[in-house]
Amino acid sequence: MELTTRQPIYQLIKIRKDKLTKLQQLNINPYPNKFSVSHDIASIIQQFSYLQNGQVETCNIVTKGRLILRREMGKSVFCHIQDITGKLQIYLRKDVLGEKEFEIFSELIDLGDIIGVEGEPFRTKTGELTLNIKKYTLLCKSLRPLPEKWHGLKDIETRYRQRYLDLITNPQTVNTFIARNKIISTIRELLNSKGFLEVETPMIQPYPGGAIARPFKTYHNALAEEFYFRIAPELYLKMLLVGGFEKIYELGKSFRNEGIDRFHNPEFTMVEIYQAYADYNDMMELTKEIFLTCCKNLGITEKIQYSFQEGENYTIEINNFQKFSLEELFDKYVTIPLSKFIDEKVDETTYKNLGIEIYELQPDGTKTKRSKKKLIDSVFEKYIQPNLINPTFVIDYPSELSPLAKYKPENKKFVERFEFYIAAQEIANAYSELNDPIEQRERFAQQLTQEEKMVLNEEFITALEYGMPPAGGLGIGIDRLCMVLTNNNSIRDVILFPLLKPIKNEI
Repeated sequence: MELTTRQPIYQLIKIRKDKLTKLQQLNINPYPNKFSVSHDIASIIQQFSYLQNGQVETCNIVTKGRLILRREMGKSVFCHIQDITGKLQIYLRKDVLGEKEFEIFSELIDLGDIIGVEGEPFRTKTGELTLNIKKYTLLCKSLRPLPEKWHGLKDIETRYRQRYLDLITNPQTVNTFIARNKIISTIRELLNSKGFLEVETPMIQPYPGGAIARPFKTYHNALAEEFYFRIAPELYLKMLLVGGFEKIYELGKSFRNEGIDRFHNPEFTMVEIYQAYADYNDMMELTKEIFLTCCKNLGITEKIQYSFQEGENYTIEINNFQKFSLEELFDKYVTIPLSKFIDEKVDETTYKNLGIEIYELQPDGTKTKRSKKKLIDSVFEKYIQPNLINPTFVIDYPSELSPLAKYKPENKKFVERFEFYIAAQEIANAYSELNDPIEQRERFAQQLTQEEKMVLNEEFITALEYGMPPAGGLGIGIDRLCMVLTNNNSIRDVILFPLLKPIKNEI
């Protein structure tokens, strides 16, 4: 039997490699090509749920799984195997398997190995559904032991770097990613049912655009040109509206070369949706429908219990939608009118009293004053955002903070835009899309003086000059939506392989 996992890892690997050699000497293939099964574990549990304690069903079941627990009892062994659908107890006896096969299992099969088994289902006297094994097959010899506390890997760094161990040892992680798949499928199915066409636009682009963010750069050798990973698909999708598509969406990756924290990963998933002849009110209704349909398909009916962090537990009433203008929220939570921030009538002392940093450190060590947009965003994030727990639409933003949105007809100081918040997190952003090419050029020019990351995209302006119909546009952050609907408080918990700083000289 394998010794304690307190031994150095290289010794444990050597022990398992020695077992591998012995298996091969016995003409046992430790890595066969295929194994046919009759049931996965979940279907066994469901099909034979009727068995009473001590009752046996005389039928032959073939299944498979990773060996995660074993209890030796002399001439018999109780084990648990696990597949993606669940775990199941198996029972192996020397008098059923034969002495040689039982000895091989006892001496050469380890926790972590993947095996195929064949046997009859029964329920033990203590009430556990079990397979009485007539035959087993080694399907994959594991050369590294599972984490010592296989029932719940806790080390955060290991969970993210070696997600496969997290999936093996933490059922909740498996459930999170199954739910994520269901959320994405729900969104696709809902949009497709409404006549939206899924499209694909370039991830490698000649100009960064569609949002204000620092892009990742790359270099194309054959063209001898610098390109950018997209920060948003927005501009290309609007070009498709110019081309005549009326209801389109793209669900995929975008990239932003900026900070990493519990809400931001440089590589993230979003869906952007555009509907011609619609506006931001239509996008608001679509957002509600997407959110509620995702809740329904996950079995969430009235409330979400969301643990933001220790000591901060939110109860979210999923049908309690609220709507406030940005001005209203500044008046309520900041007590300084939004107009003063927009007109730059808030002095440095006031920002200091609010606890807002005015200057930011640049890579060369110099300090520069943060843009008006960043300062207003910081005030919003500190004083307003923590109060937006139930589904909340924040509407009508100042025009100079939203270069791609249409003015409100009755007040050109503001644009038809909303951001959607749940559990104090921004989940979605939507506009009545600007389609006046002259106004769009002027807006871009204004932004160029305020944001060094902005680029005037002439290709997009040219497309607008051919005529884009009025349209509503909506972007939803899939990762953040998944955080809320699966009760995870870090974006890394809903991304299978989040970006981490590489470990140097790892063997």
